[in-house]
Amino acid sequence: MPEKTRRQRATGPRDASPVGNLLIAQSGGPTAVINQSLVGAVREARRRPGRIRAVYGALHGIQGILDENLVDLGRETEANLERVAATPSSALGSVRRKPTAEDCHRIFEVLRAHDVRYFFYIGGNDSAETAHIVNEEAKRSRYDLRCFHIPKTIDNDLRENDHTPGFGSGARFVACAFMGDNLDNRALPGVKINVVMGRHAGFLTAASALGRVYPDDGPHLVYLPERPFDVERFAKDVNGVVARLGRCLVAVSEGVADRKGVPIVAAYTKEVDSHGNVQLSGTGALGDLLATIVKEKTSIGRVRADTFGYLQRSFAGLVSEVDAREARAVGREAVRLAVAGAFKEGSVAIRRARGSRYRVAYERVPLRKVARETRHMPAAWINKAGNDVTKAFLDYARPLVGKLPLIGRLNARPVRPSRA
Repeated sequence: MPEKTRRQRATGPRDASPVGNLLIAQSGGPTAVINQSLVGAVREARRRPGRIRAVYGALHGIQGILDENLVDLGRETEANLERVAATPSSALGSVRRKPTAEDCHRIFEVLRAHDVRYFFYIGGNDSAETAHIVNEEAKRSRYDLRCFHIPKTIDNDLRENDHTPGFGSGARFVACAFMGDNLDNRALPGVKINVVMGRHAGFLTAASALGRVYPDDGPHLVYLPERPFDVERFAKDVNGVVARLGRCLVAVSEGVADRKGVPIVAAYTKEVDSHGNVQLSGTGALGDLLATIVKEKTSIGRVRADTFGYLQRSFAGLVSEVDAREARAVGREAVRLAVAGAFKEGSVAIRRARGSRYRVAYERVPLRKVARETRHMPAAWINKAGNDVTKAFLDYARPLVGKLPLIGRLNARPVRPSRA
């Protein structure tokens, strides 16, 4: 097997894990493999009848707990669970909500009422923070609860992880989309700009470079949030590629910002999301803006832009096998850790083993180390000009995405002109 579990030993005496019910929920943006984590946890819980009596799911994250909107996952057939595992998006529904002190009080009313002793939250860094808040409240209330975070995010920005479940499949979609767009751009030359998800981290946008097959393939320019974005430099970069190749395919993260950290699109839209941040996903504002800049600052006539938007998260048919397998494993491992009794809280992190052969191990890390803050693309994975990625990133990402489609080209041997 290309993966293994690294067993951790408790530093002190092992606490007896409680006997009670399990509650699991999903939060944040869906992914193509988040249900693998759900099913991995549910199926592992079913193997622990001595500790886990019933397995419940909360609909739409902690909102479902607050509303006491729970379902009995123990009544699902094995066959249906497997169908759900292979289905993208969040089967239990999702939410973006950080619990208040009042919410925590209500959460514990519901947990006690249903004798929940094991709580699992599948999500990103905000979800890890929520799990941490719930765990701290449990300690204050002296309520014996095992509280674990199960990682997921297509952004690949969770600390303590080599990579995050959901990224591999999202990256596979982006790479395949750019493969197709590169062929389109080659057939009808011009400038094509694609805006990819990534507010603070550029991993997903960087994955566009995996779609290159031939030396002149796009994306020819890749812009990430980790480097300041300069409008004048962007126009010159595009113009230079067109002068050299007669066309240009661009990958740009939705969160690219100027040297002051202000998103480029902020001056052109007043839309904000549920957290009060400038709305980046689901709007074509950045693509339209960049296309306009190219038209105004160059003599290039054919300029187009697309925004991938939410398509990257739950696209069926392009799931990475490695991603699906590891997403199942982190759900399974979270239950094993919780029932083992060595730890009362934590998050399951994916570690990559050194060596040429791709292997991973799973480790428990404290919730506080994963909560809130994000991880960024290492500087060594971005070229000095700030408009492309390096071989180091490609070597890192390829095993996570899997084998990509084969692309062919005609030899196009010229026919000798007639003398007619």
